[in-house]
Amino acid sequence: MINSALLQLAKTFNGDINTDILYRTMYATDASVYKEMPLAVTYPKNEEDIKTLIEFAHTHNTSLIPRTAGTSLAGQVVGSGIIVDVSRYFTNIIEINPEEKYVWVEPGVVLEELNQKLSEFGLFFGPETSTANRCMIGGMLGNNACGLHSLVYGSTRDHTLAVKGLLSDGSTATFEEITPEKLAKKLELKNLEGNIYRQLIDFLSPDSMQKEIRDQYPDPKIPRRNTGYAIDLLLDMLPFKNDGLPLNLSKVLGGSEGTLVFSTRIKLNLVPLPPQHKAVVCAHFTEIQETLQANLIVLKNQPTAVELMDSHVLNCTKSNKLQEANRFFVEGDPRTILIIEFAENSTKELDYKVNKTLKDLNDSGYGYAFPVVYGDNIEKVWNLRKAGLGLLSNIPGDAKSVTVIEDTAVHVEQLPAYIADIEQVFEKNNMTCVYHAHIGTGELHMRPVLNLKSKKDIKKFRMIAEETVAIIKKYRGSFSGEHGDGRLRGTFIPDLFGEIVYGLLKDVKKAFDPEGIFNPGKIVNSPPMDEFLRYEPDQQTPDIDTYFDFSASEGFLRAIEKCNGSGDCRKSHLIGGSMCPSYQATRDEKNTTRARANILREFITKGSSEGNPFDHKEIYEVLDLCLSCKACKTECPSSVDMTRLKAEFLSHWYENHGVPFRTKLIAEISSINKLGSIMPGFTNFILKNRISSNALKRIAGFGIKRSFPTLSGKPLHKRAPKRLMKINPSGSEAKSSVCLFIDEFTDYNDGHIGLKAIELLTSLGYRVILPSHNLSARTYLSKGLLKKAKSIINDNIRLLTDVVSKDIPLIGIEPSAILGFRDEFPELADPQLKEQSLKLSKFSFMIDEFLWSEAQAGRIASDSFSKDHRKIKLHGHCQQKAVASTDSTIGILSLPENYSVTEIPSGCCGMAGSFGYEKEHYDLSMQVGELILFPAIRSSDKDTIICAPGTSCRHQIKDGTGREAFHTIEILHSALRNNH
Repeated sequence: MINSALLQLAKTFNGDINTDILYRTMYATDASVYKEMPLAVTYPKNEEDIKTLIEFAHTHNTSLIPRTAGTSLAGQVVGSGIIVDVSRYFTNIIEINPEEKYVWVEPGVVLEELNQKLSEFGLFFGPETSTANRCMIGGMLGNNACGLHSLVYGSTRDHTLAVKGLLSDGSTATFEEITPEKLAKKLELKNLEGNIYRQLIDFLSPDSMQKEIRDQYPDPKIPRRNTGYAIDLLLDMLPFKNDGLPLNLSKVLGGSEGTLVFSTRIKLNLVPLPPQHKAVVCAHFTEIQETLQANLIVLKNQPTAVELMDSHVLNCTKSNKLQEANRFFVEGDPRTILIIEFAENSTKELDYKVNKTLKDLNDSGYGYAFPVVYGDNIEKVWNLRKAGLGLLSNIPGDAKSVTVIEDTAVHVEQLPAYIADIEQVFEKNNMTCVYHAHIGTGELHMRPVLNLKSKKDIKKFRMIAEETVAIIKKYRGSFSGEHGDGRLRGTFIPDLFGEIVYGLLKDVKKAFDPEGIFNPGKIVNSPPMDEFLRYEPDQQTPDIDTYFDFSASEGFLRAIEKCNGSGDCRKSHLIGGSMCPSYQATRDEKNTTRARANILREFITKGSSEGNPFDHKEIYEVLDLCLSCKACKTECPSSVDMTRLKAEFLSHWYENHGVPFRTKLIAEISSINKLGSIMPGFTNFILKNRISSNALKRIAGFGIKRSFPTLSGKPLHKRAPKRLMKINPSGSEAKSSVCLFIDEFTDYNDGHIGLKAIELLTSLGYRVILPSHNLSARTYLSKGLLKKAKSIINDNIRLLTDVVSKDIPLIGIEPSAILGFRDEFPELADPQLKEQSLKLSKFSFMIDEFLWSEAQAGRIASDSFSKDHRKIKLHGHCQQKAVASTDSTIGILSLPENYSVTEIPSGCCGMAGSFGYEKEHYDLSMQVGELILFPAIRSSDKDTIICAPGTSCRHQIKDGTGREAFHTIEILHSALRNNH
């Protein structure tokens, strides 16, 4: 009945309402260990929609769960009611007042995007979470988020000036600083708002209650206090303290997790941008207790941040390609590293504090290495630290570092004794623990390693929490420092605060929300913390036969389960990076790696009536807009490679549903091009003629507006040997030899680039060998035809393994083709060929990589090229960025003396192989291009050369902007001195 009512409601709702199993499953989890199926997922467009939902909740006896980015770690946005996601439409920065240093925002504004805008005024919002590139202000308010610079800037609550929102009866109220005169008027109101003020004053006025609060709440000297509602702060305000601060109930809304008011506008205090003179001391230690003692020494020098990483986190960074470069400062194999940041107004002040800290640490005898980092490298250090949470999901197997006591905070001077007590709990239970984060403010994220699929470890999960509560009580600490209570810690608040204060918290909840419709079960009346977990007790993980080798993650399903919901895939194009281009264009949760992982995990776990665990239309739907850009392989801290997962899924989906005609057409494009190359002129006429090409597009299911790639004449594999006979240097004259891989795209469509590659290499003194090989298998991989791809890959390994070596590398022109040797080949090859495949992968390079390595070795000099002045803008290929790097392309293009190269900060171009050709994907493809790439090219002057190593990228740029883009080879070939 309620579902039909929701469907009826959708007809008049301004925003969006989803009741299907796909969206409900996507939103059943957040970044915590909890899972509960919601009733529906809604995206309100305005306040009127939220009022409508409040009325609906009252009428149908259900609840509303406010949600922004869904990065909560304690199950704050998990529940059985209606999810109200404000991240789609409530995204406006309403007012910036630089003179009075405040900003009004809607709750769906992303922190880093806000700070980008505020930087124009020399201001920013101080609390900086590790999730800043996707977390939203509404969520930060709900959790009272802090971040790594809380030593200086405190928490979100500290900078919240006012909150406008809807009360549980649908009325509007603004909670802000009020004078005693205004309070008197509030108390006279005959509505819910007036009742809230009256009841709070009644609750908090008795001296006995104030004493109970002060006795039971965490030590006020602990900056990170986030357990329960912040009613202890009200005691320092009028009318509860004669000389107190003006009453401001927005402070209570900070950390209330959406249980009291549905926030629609938030007023934030702003601060000047931090000093520009910065340095980071990375102090290395061999054991945890000396780290804790060193922290106390360091704090005397007033750093702006002190963060900790332990060996578990550091070890996880070794296997993450994006983080490898950020490990540059790590020396040896430390147990822990303290990241100590100083920011000062002058280099003199900065140097004094850095040198004083180094001396103090040396005098103490704590630590063994103290590298100091300056400039742009500081960001790399912080990126390594921020990636910690996601990286911990890379631990193989079912046992993972678990959020349970990871948010406790004590006074920093008590931290050594507190950690010693906690370690006794772990030792007693023969458990390991991960330590990281905010040691400078007395908070360490401690994560025991547990298998929450196991009943035994679920019992430990609760037992650890219970024992930690007793220890926290001993030190008068806070069970939550910044991540909130949610349903993880809410159940323990009676033990922490006692029944009197806990009863008061329930009264506060009831005063604001008499019928309990706002996010019930969080902070008060929480269900047991070991219920509604993501996995069933003693849940078995099925072994699934796959084409790809998933043994490194212990199977296909565990490769999916690495996704912990941290939401790094929700970055917008304004932040940078390539991950989830379809999300960047649509801002729809369905198009994130997280959503795809949630759907894959849930549906594959439950299996299929047909016996094929992959046979679920919901999986097909959620994967449809995955562009297979590969960015998640690198940019996701958990390295969830959705491209590989999608290809594996499609291969099994076809078993039940057959291979579509268009899929076969795309996969077999080389055979079609081979046939067309018999009469290339006629073929190109058909492809260019509007009538014939449109007819072909309709038959094939391609976008009418998309142009076809044409043939470049006779295939390169037929032209290249004749060309080489004329220009290849003899063995004695050549610097060395290289094997050139003629991929199918260069062979038929970009033959002119292939010829220039040969001429460039030979001109620079390299002997070019054309080995026998098969196709690259890229089209089959991209469309999930893995059986055929596997056959081609095995063939290539056999053909090339004895030809390619360290001295004679394999180099390729098209990034997606040659990089398959390093990426998919070892994972898809037959077991008996895996060793040869891994060896082959070590000696397979993009031509850009090869040339740049030779230049760095001094074997290619800038005087081989023109001294003309040229400006180049580079768009890197997605797979190049994910598997290799654009550094080599930038480096080699900068080799000519007067060539200036800048990289366009674009993600995916939107074409993504065949994706942009397909009629249902064409519009989205162009939307992706319009995010950054197309505008950047249109704004370039006509003399700027556009470089794009990928053939699909060049095609997309031409279709989207009308500009020709060139391969690295074409630019370098035209720059050769003997061509001038």
